[in-house]
Amino acid sequence: MMPCHQFMKSTSRREMLRTSACGFGQLALAALAGSRALADRPAASGPLAPRPPHFPARAKRVIFLFMWGGPSHVDLFDPKPELNAASGQPLAGQSVGLPQKELGQLLGSPFRFHQHGQGGIWISELFPQLARHADRLCVIRSLHTEGTAHGEALLRLHTGQANLVRPSVGAWISYGLGCESEDLPAFVTISPPRGHGGVQNYGSAFLPAVHQGTAIGSAEIPIAQAKVANLVNQRLTPATQRRQLELIQSLNQQHLRRTVVDRNVEGLIDSYELAFRMQSTMPRVMNLDDETQSTLDLYGIGTPASDNFGRQCLLARRLAERGVRYIQVSTDYTWDHHQKVKDGHIAEAAKVDRPIAGLLDDLARRGLLEDTLVVWGAEFGRTPTVENGDGRGHHPQAFTMWLAGGGVRGGLTYGSTDAFGYLPVENPVHMHDLHATILYLLGLDHERLTYRYAGRDFRLTDVYGNVVSDVLA
Repeated sequence: MMPCHQFMKSTSRREMLRTSACGFGQLALAALAGSRALADRPAASGPLAPRPPHFPARAKRVIFLFMWGGPSHVDLFDPKPELNAASGQPLAGQSVGLPQKELGQLLGSPFRFHQHGQGGIWISELFPQLARHADRLCVIRSLHTEGTAHGEALLRLHTGQANLVRPSVGAWISYGLGCESEDLPAFVTISPPRGHGGVQNYGSAFLPAVHQGTAIGSAEIPIAQAKVANLVNQRLTPATQRRQLELIQSLNQQHLRRTVVDRNVEGLIDSYELAFRMQSTMPRVMNLDDETQSTLDLYGIGTPASDNFGRQCLLARRLAERGVRYIQVSTDYTWDHHQKVKDGHIAEAAKVDRPIAGLLDDLARRGLLEDTLVVWGAEFGRTPTVENGDGRGHHPQAFTMWLAGGGVRGGLTYGSTDAFGYLPVENPVHMHDLHATILYLLGLDHERLTYRYAGRDFRLTDVYGNVVSDVLA
């Protein structure tokens, strides 16, 4: 059945009736293909109604700051003096415990590092504003995943798998917890990537479609010009659209009375109502005119380099305080520095440093940081070896991500890599472990958050995943 905002474009009652009748068959098939939650999941009046977590949660929501392309860990958060000392020399495989005779020519970092905060977190000179928050950061240096191509790695980051169409992290969280707002979705993705998996990175796959992320713009479009596609019908008044909605909802209710009540069908009705209410709510949320100049300055809005990402981060805060569970903020595909890694990282860090620091400041002063989990990272890191003279290649074997707020230990550096940043050597954390930990902080047991589809139970962390308990506060 077509979404509410598309259905409302029809101005003919006959066309509405015909569309609804055709939709019933599709809806019934979707209900049969889908599945109910496991018995231990609480009942709800609709799929986005707030649901209690499995156990007391440390966080209520997540803001994921996605750096599309893969920042270099050895240039940002994982300093390697030996890498600098050996720059220009070949890296022997035996130096990092691998059988290969040679892994490439080493490239030292051109950036200085300093320790910050009581925890002594090492942060590159490229992030002077973020460094102020060192004691709020939990820096995980031992992430690793599979997939040397962006497409595979992005799907593993966002969905846990790359060889099957699987629900995204945000969709799982929407399914598990619902939303705290009646007028906004549980999952919003701001400026999402169009490539490397595209909508799969915020899709719901076999979960009910209401859990898919609502996209605002795309990575290639400045957020000031972005909008939610098909949200507002300029041809019809709200009153006319409400009458159309009431018609299709009455037909859906008639269908329900003729069949066994199914939460998937009821959820479709609820999603139509949500889409209608969003027409007035979402534009107000996206309008930053009610923010003070000091707040805009805090995020770097008005400064050319940081204006776009600053607006995205401020929008993320506005969504978070209104009850959205999972919010993703994405850069454009600009961290992929196969050449000119120095110039590239200088440019990209300048775009995000002040906005990210401003977001942490703003969340903290509003009392939101303690129950908002902020996650920073990408699909993989960069090689400690050189590519194209002055660049670095893709490196899923070891990279860095950091967490803040939402029940994690601030001022902590967890895990480590070898002397050159090639492989984890202490407390390795797989992408599935990170996913399990995020769910845990939200009060969700990754072994219990299960959906039956095609005759088997699916989880975000299939086939494995362990909560990294050492990073919990």
